[in-house]
Amino acid sequence: MLGPALLAAARSDRLRRLVSAAPVTRPVVDRFVAGESLDDALAVTRRLTGQPPERAGAAAGALEVTLDHLGEQVTDRVQALRTRDACLALVEALASERLGERAEVSVKLSAFGQALPGGQDLAYRNVLPVVEAATAAGTTVTLDMEDHTTVDSTLAILRALRERFPRTGVAVQSYLFRTEEDCESLAASGARVRLVKGAYREPPSVAHQARRAVDLAYVRCLRILFCGAAYPMVATHDPRLLAIAQELAARHGHARGTFEFQMLHGVRAAEQRRLADAGHRVRVYVPYGTDWYAYFMRRLAERPANLTFFARSLLTRS
Repeated sequence: MLGPALLAAARSDRLRRLVSAAPVTRPVVDRFVAGESLDDALAVTRRLTGQPPERAGAAAGALEVTLDHLGEQVTDRVQALRTRDACLALVEALASERLGERAEVSVKLSAFGQALPGGQDLAYRNVLPVVEAATAAGTTVTLDMEDHTTVDSTLAILRALRERFPRTGVAVQSYLFRTEEDCESLAASGARVRLVKGAYREPPSVAHQARRAVDLAYVRCLRILFCGAAYPMVATHDPRLLAIAQELAARHGHARGTFEFQMLHGVRAAEQRRLADAGHRVRVYVPYGTDWYAYFMRRLAERPANLTFFARSLLTRS
């Protein structure tokens, strides 16, 4: 029952104020969030990729990164433009530091105005210059998926972007009933697809509720992606699913480099390094920015261990 409660709390302005003001919160948030500034995010990116700005290339076994400037559900067009400008600044910094080969950008379209009137067209217009700039910098953009009401709009924007920028990627969520069909379509098109379990509170009418059902759906989606022409981005920390992904990759002739693993900053760092040292592509999802609350609450809801970590920190620092 704690998971749904935390997901509901992620949308509570009152709880946002209480948690943000608590003096014990910041050290715990730092486990999952790189920092509040672009400089903070770049420092973490350089550390993870093993790529100082003066050196091209990357060390063997180095990690890769996808950077997320935190923010979602903007309420006016000015905020959407601020998100666009923040992401353009991020891409410019990646280019100037020659990090484009090892770092990409993740965006939530609700931060670009997707939920506003005329939101699909608005979000497309706002994200387009970010994708253009990322391509010029030698990197790319992945569209995060949000709650189920945004899926059709997000996939429509993806299709429009991929007409000019075919490396643009998208996340899909195995807990939604529709995702297997979406994976079939995306795999046929050769898209870059990040497969996640899902971290939003969804009703039983559209999503699996039991953890085992979500995991089984994840495996079915993995099979579709590895059987097709997609570039699978396997986003999970679950050892069983990591092993299944490697078996499917071998069975369907996916050489290392034709798929990748993705994990969250601050979660199973040793496993990230182990997989990278074994020759796999491993990308770390690195969020940063001042609007960290909703992201943080979803991380607590995903795994009891995360909530235990937070509760222990509250007790030891109170």
